[in-house]
Amino acid sequence: MCEPVDVEPHALTDFDREVDALRQVLGMKNIMTVDELRRGIEAMPEADYLRLSYYRRWIRSITYTLLRKGVITEAELAATLERR
Repeated sequence: MCEPVDVEPHALTDFDREVDALRQVLGMKNIMTVDELRRGIEAMPEADYLRLSYYRRWIRSITYTLLRKGVITEAELAATLERR
């Protein structure tokens, strides 16, 4: 069953802004397109899609795209996540 879409304005978190900025930079540098972002989101398993927030879907799609293209490696990603 579908839930109604929340159309009320809402504040963006710092995380949301950072993910959006990252996507914009990747686009300006011709590293990733909006179409690739969308394809990555659409390819997610339904359970993950429903569990993740809007910008968490974005960051997952961005991450997988950068890994697939060899822009970042699994080791670099793991090292960065360990530092957090």
